[in-house]
Amino acid sequence: MSRVPGWLGRVGAGLTEISERYNERRAEAEREHEDSESRSRAYEHVPPPPDYAPDVAPRPDPALAVPWGVRVAAEAGWRLLVLAGTLWVLMRVISAVQLVVLSFVIALLITALLQPTVARLRRHGVPRGPATALTAILGFVVMGLIGWFVTWQVMENIDDLSGQIQDGIDELRNWLLNSPFHVTDKQINEIAANLREAVGANTDQITSAGLEGVTVVVEALTGILLAVFCTLFLLYDGRRIWQWTLKLVPAAARPGVAGAGPAAWRTLTAYVRGTVIVALIDAIFIGLGIYFLDVPMAVPLAVFIFLFAFIPLVGAVVSGALAVVVALVTQGVFTAVMTLVVVLAVQQIEGHILQPFILGRAVRVHPLAVVLAVACGGMVAGIGGAVVAVPLVAVTNTVAGYLRSYSRESALRQAVRPRGATAVSAEPPPPEGETPAP
Repeated sequence: MSRVPGWLGRVGAGLTEISERYNERRAEAEREHEDSESRSRAYEHVPPPPDYAPDVAPRPDPALAVPWGVRVAAEAGWRLLVLAGTLWVLMRVISAVQLVVLSFVIALLITALLQPTVARLRRHGVPRGPATALTAILGFVVMGLIGWFVTWQVMENIDDLSGQIQDGIDELRNWLLNSPFHVTDKQINEIAANLREAVGANTDQITSAGLEGVTVVVEALTGILLAVFCTLFLLYDGRRIWQWTLKLVPAAARPGVAGAGPAAWRTLTAYVRGTVIVALIDAIFIGLGIYFLDVPMAVPLAVFIFLFAFIPLVGAVVSGALAVVVALVTQGVFTAVMTLVVVLAVQQIEGHILQPFILGRAVRVHPLAVVLAVACGGMVAGIGGAVVAVPLVAVTNTVAGYLRSYSRESALRQAVRPRGATAVSAEPPPPEGETPAP
């Protein structure tokens, strides 16, 4: 029997050893796999807890644990905070350019008053440019004449009025001395002395107010020029300005805003025209009443009543009180009482007959909203803010009502849109498994 070479035997022994090691590793991996499967099967068959063990309820979703009212309040709260922040930023911007905003709003009011005249001239064949120029010149000339007339009347009658006021003060003093109120001459002198001391102590403030008055005059002239400039362009090119403004509105909301604009303009025009007519009637009748009562400066007082009528409620009270005070210090208590009767009678006729008949329901605003709007406008922008507050509220009310009606009608049209084979639509059919949009 031949012998096997030594190196070949060693190779065979090495291969045998490698095979044994491989088999051992394989067997070990199989045992580990069997152990893991047995452990997983053991976890699958966990025995139930005993009967005496307490039941543990699963924890709910944190969003569901919050009460419904609190969730609604939180959702509304952060939206209100966003709106309040937006409003605050808007008010800061408006206060920074207050003169420009007031000038533009006053230009809108003047345009609403003059635009019907331009439209009437256009219907008679007058070109747009000459119609705009003629209406603007005529309107501004009338306004300037009213201001000049008031100033002229005040300057002409200021000396007589001062003398009559002094006589009236003396008569009031004598009446107080002889009245049942037991007012003594010493008390009247003390009151007069206190008034003189108050004026003397505030001389610096009065002087500074006079210096600030120069700035106010400059700002007023600047605002008048801006208002005139804006009025000319609004009268001449108002339609194209509105069409350009519509391009800034998102496309989805553009149809509703395009319809709300003319409705708001009709409301503003009706408000301005009705307010002018009502103010003119108030000025004429109250002016005639105080003229026949021999109250001095009846015509300037009537003009003041006309101007103050553009501030609803508050303006009527202030102008009526001014007429009563002038009648009291110049003609005595009886004339003041009769002036008060005339003012109250005309204002009652205005509130219950003229305003509902002339202004109508289109610009009707609740008296509480009028008072709050005038107060807020006066606090924000003074007299100019008080003048524009009520028309702004009226226009906002009209726009909100129109958009609400437009949204309701749009939803109704979408709800009754035909479906199926009879529907005529340019839209492609929806994919399978989806329902068509209403």
